[in-house]
Amino acid sequence: MDPQLIGTALAALAGVLFLILLLARGLRRLGWAPASAGAGTRRLAVEEALPLDGRRRLLLLRCDGRPLLLLTGGPQDVLMPLPPSAEAG
Repeated sequence: MDPQLIGTALAALAGVLFLILLLARGLRRLGWAPASAGAGTRRLAVEEALPLDGRRRLLLLRCDGRPLLLLTGGPQDVLMPLPPSAEAG
């Protein structure tokens, strides 16, 4: 096999793969292709984070539509569901 021929074939393959990736990114940006298979099906989200001091942090989470408070950084983490009245706010 000719080394120049192998180099040309590899360069052509790399060029074709680059064009395919560029086309896929363009289609996603235009909204013609899904961003990913699981897009829009997230069950857990961090809505807000508040540092309390150098180690501890208070996080407001939403899991399956329910708000939760999570205190991290102390001797143990504490998870507290918020009352139903807090969900409306």
